[in-house]
Amino acid sequence: MHRRAHRLSLLSLLAAVMVIAGAGFASDPQDKPQRKLGYDDGPKLPDSEWRVHDGKRPQPRIVTPAPADHPFAPPSDAIVLFDGKDLAQWTGRDDKAQWKVEKGYFEVNGTGDIQTRQGFGSCQIHLEWQTPPPKGDGQGRGNSGLFFFGRYEIQILDSYGNQTYPDGQAGALYGQRPPLVNVSRPPGEWQTYDVIFEAPRFAGDQLVEPAYATVIHNGVVLHNRQVLLGTTNHRSLPQYSPHGPVGPIKLQDHGNPMRFRNIWIRPLTAYDAQ
Repeated sequence: MHRRAHRLSLLSLLAAVMVIAGAGFASDPQDKPQRKLGYDDGPKLPDSEWRVHDGKRPQPRIVTPAPADHPFAPPSDAIVLFDGKDLAQWTGRDDKAQWKVEKGYFEVNGTGDIQTRQGFGSCQIHLEWQTPPPKGDGQGRGNSGLFFFGRYEIQILDSYGNQTYPDGQAGALYGQRPPLVNVSRPPGEWQTYDVIFEAPRFAGDQLVEPAYATVIHNGVVLHNRQVLLGTTNHRSLPQYSPHGPVGPIKLQDHGNPMRFRNIWIRPLTAYDAQ
């Protein structure tokens, strides 16, 4: 072979290898071979072709959020649930929230769930959370939850390059609705939730109006006034049972050292402020 032709052939081969390698590095984490996700034996959701925690449900597409800059300051009419100093607004085991407080945040430490001492109904809530360095996978990685009335959960999870059943990833209405997109930041970066929760209404034992949730994660809408089908459950269908007009906000201790900061809430109806 002519030396110049040989050199061109080698350059072409090198270019092809670089393209293939580059394609590999640029591939979406969700394209990688994955372990079995979720469950295939759950009950079917009443308004969907999918089962509860169905691993075959399409994965939400990944969206890169805007960079994290600084905490969002509470507006003047907000009730500050955590100002970086103490957990006086919260209760837990033995009537005391025992999560570790330091450096302007608090951290899950295995002492159980905590919840607000005050009850709330329809509300706007802001909170910031951070997942620990990656350890484990699926539901075992950076897991917590934001619960309204202690029973309607917005899932908190490390969903950055970490697949699980779609209705259990970050921002999901747990067991019911996956988020529209996956907008998770990497572990160690602070993330924001801004949620508008509309409480359900009952007349005696009858449901008059279901709950609705609008969820914004890192500035991106995941749910736009999405109806909740009932309580958010693990491996079982949602259902409503009557409860009062206000209830606690709960944060879940799922065994991972999650961190939280800058939590404030704005009641959206007059009786919620009582």
